[in-house]
Amino acid sequence: MKPPNMDEIRRALNENLAVPLWPIAGRALDLRRGATYAAATKGDIKTIQLGRLKRVPSAWLKAKLGLDEAAS
Repeated sequence: MKPPNMDEIRRALNENLAVPLWPIAGRALDLRRGATYAAATKGDIKTIQLGRLKRVPSAWLKAKLGLDEAAS
């Protein structure tokens, strides 16, 4: 698995209110695709369902990664 590029992840989080569950959120959390969807199903990853697509709120993922600027 390709390691996450944190610059790309930060840019996606800053430009969008929600990001795709895979690959953005999964790679940011250093999970493989199957583990990412399993964690979302269990509720370990907060998701928003948009039709067939699952998105992760950027604010939640920033806080989970310790990138929340409001907390700094």
